[in-house]
Amino acid sequence: MAGRRHYRDPCPIARALDLVGERWALLIVRELLPGPKRFTDLRAGLDGVSPNVLSQRLEELETGAVIERRLLPPPAASQVYELTNFGRELEPILLALARFGHHCPPPEAAGAPSPTSVILQLQAGFRPEAAAGIKARVSFQLGAETFAFRITKKELRPLPTDTADADLAVQTDPAVLLAILGGELGLDDAVAEAQIRLRGDVELARTVIGLFR
Repeated sequence: MAGRRHYRDPCPIARALDLVGERWALLIVRELLPGPKRFTDLRAGLDGVSPNVLSQRLEELETGAVIERRLLPPPAASQVYELTNFGRELEPILLALARFGHHCPPPEAAGAPSPTSVILQLQAGFRPEAAAGIKARVSFQLGAETFAFRITKKELRPLPTDTADADLAVQTDPAVLLAILGGELGLDDAVAEAQIRLRGDVELARTVIGLFR
């Protein structure tokens, strides 16, 4: 990582920031939490990052063993980036940052939220105490990306994105889902205005929405 500035502080916090404290680094980790992504997928989720800066950050994170590259088998045969086991240890830290960030003022000219960032906020706001007795498989299709979870034993567990047997499938825009979860838009109004599409029981949808802060 020649040319980068370092804290030269033995504190573990400083050493961690030496590795992932550069601009865009933790947001790249955020985008890779659900699974592997191509370079073009990462650019799509990181509004404002240049190709050169993204390439540099990916190289730095790979050198630090936070991420790794691999080639998908045919017919895809494309290169993807994914978190290593070491890099995945950042997940609870990012969830904590998401909760912390809700108390921070929003930017004046905010871009569109990426689907992954919205799902991370959803996970960060999950209320285990409200999920007692609830068992359901739920999928969220946000734009071109799909995320699936199992709600059971007061836990929200990520699942593979095959949603054929989901008890509730939600299809909407990332910003619309945020507005519903934040109480700025009612579920019934969103359904009536075709801003959200549900497959499954509407009452289950209301219950699921109530599980998140």
